[in-house]
Amino acid sequence: MSGIKKLTLLHSNDLHGDFLPEEMEDGTSVGGLSMLSGYVKNMKEKEKNVIYAIAGDMFRGSVIDSEFKGISTIELINIISPDVVTLGNHETDYGVAHLLFIEKCAKFPIINSNLFIKTNRARLFKPYEIIKVGGMNIMFIGVITEEVLSQTRNESIIGSFIDVWEAANEVGVICDNYRTTSVDLTVLLTHIGFDKDKELAELIDPNWGVDLIIGGHTHTYMDEPCVVNGIPIVQAGMGTNQIGRFDIEIDTEKKQISSLSWRTVPISSRDCPSDPALDQVLKGYKSQTDEKYGHIITSFKRPLTHPSRYQETELGNLMADLMQVDSSFDVMLFGSGSIRKDTLGPLVTYSDLMECCPYDDPVYMLEVTGEQFRRMMMFMLRDEAFEGDHTEFYQLSRGMRLLYDRKEHELKEFRLNGRDIKDDDMIKIALQEYHYGIFPEAFGLPLEEVTANKRPRMVVTSTFSILEELLSASSNLDSRVEGRIVII
Repeated sequence: MSGIKKLTLLHSNDLHGDFLPEEMEDGTSVGGLSMLSGYVKNMKEKEKNVIYAIAGDMFRGSVIDSEFKGISTIELINIISPDVVTLGNHETDYGVAHLLFIEKCAKFPIINSNLFIKTNRARLFKPYEIIKVGGMNIMFIGVITEEVLSQTRNESIIGSFIDVWEAANEVGVICDNYRTTSVDLTVLLTHIGFDKDKELAELIDPNWGVDLIIGGHTHTYMDEPCVVNGIPIVQAGMGTNQIGRFDIEIDTEKKQISSLSWRTVPISSRDCPSDPALDQVLKGYKSQTDEKYGHIITSFKRPLTHPSRYQETELGNLMADLMQVDSSFDVMLFGSGSIRKDTLGPLVTYSDLMECCPYDDPVYMLEVTGEQFRRMMMFMLRDEAFEGDHTEFYQLSRGMRLLYDRKEHELKEFRLNGRDIKDDDMIKIALQEYHYGIFPEAFGLPLEEVTANKRPRMVVTSTFSILEELLSASSNLDSRVEGRIVII
C-alpha cells in the first residue's frame, strides 16, 4: 500500500509562560519548556514525519514573559522550533504593533486567517501554512474570533470576524482559494474555545476537506477526541505538563485519513530529556528577573489554592478581600481568570505575585439595584460556566453569600452582610477595567441600564499596587473557602 504514509502530529495550547518544571515529592520533575523541547526534538529524531503545532497563548503567566513583553517567550519558543503557531488572545496583550514586531523575531510561521485592518480588510498575518513532510502536504489554517480578543478592543483600526459563523465562512474562502489537490491533510489551528470549536465543526462544509481541529483557549483536558460532523476536535489542557499527540496514517492517493489515534503524553523527567540550549537561555532570563523581582513580599500560614475559576477559592477570597479593604464599595467582583496560579505561598515573592496577578487594571465602581445584581449573578452561574464554555466568573469579597441550585436554576440565598438583598436595594460593586469593558458579555445586562443608576467612576488606578502594598504590610495571612458561593 504505497499510498499510505504515517504522520505524527504533536500539539500544545495555552502555554502561558509555563517555563519552569515543577519538582515532585518523588524527586521527578514535571513540565517546563526544556523537557517539552526535549520531547519534541526526540520525537523528530526517532520518528520519520513529525510536525509540532501550537494553538495560541504562548504569552502571559510568567514574570519572564511580562518583563520582556513576550520577546523572551519568542526566543525560547524559537529553540523548540515549532512548525506552525496560531494566535491566541494573549498574543495581543502587549498591543498589536508590538505583536507585529514580535512576529519578526519568530523563526517559525505564525498564522491567522481573520485578524485584519478594518479600512481595507487586509490580513495582518498569513492565513495558512502548508508544511511539506515525508512527501506529504499538510495544510494548517489559523482561526480566532473577536469573542476571545481583549486588548484589540483598544485598537480601533484592528478587527476580526465577529463570530464562529463568519469564521467558518473564512475557512471556506481559504480552502477554496489555497487548498489544492496536492494537500493531503487540512488542520484548523484555532483559539476560540472547545464549545466554539464544536460549533465551527458543525458549520464546516465537507467539500472544504477539513480533517482535524486542534484548539485552545478553554484549557480543556480530554481523554479522547470529540468528533463533530466527522471532524475530530482536541485540546491539550494548558501549560507544559503534557503534549497532545496524533498518530495518523494518510492515504495520499485518496487524500484521506485511513487511521488515527490521539492521546496526551506527560512531560516528565522519567521519559523526556531536557534541552541544554533552552536551559542556558532560560537561566539567563531567570537570573535577571530573580535579581529584580526575587525579594519576598509576604508569607502565608500555608499555601493558598485556586483550583478552578468556576468556584469560590482561597486565593480568590483573599484577592477580593484585599481590594475591598478601606474601599467605598460594598462588593468586589474579582475576575477568577485574573488569578493565573493554582497555588501561591507560603512564601510570596514579588515575581510570584506578578505571575499570579499579571493584569494591572484600574477598578471601576458602579451602583446596581438588588434586582440587577441578582440577574448578574444568575448569568454568571448559568450552565455554560460548568460545561466547558469559557465564561467569566467572579470571586466575591467578604460578606457575600450565594446559594445556587443548578437543577432549579434558582438563587436559594442571596445575602450581603447577613441580610437578604432586596430588589430595590442599591449596592455599590467594583470591577476591574477589563470586566467593566465587557460588562454586557460578562453579566448579560446592558451597561447603559446600570449606568443610568449613577455614573460609574474609577476608584483604583492600579490593582497590582493595592495587592502589593497590602500584602507587604501583612504576614502570616490565611484565607478559607467560606461558602460565599455555594452551588448545589
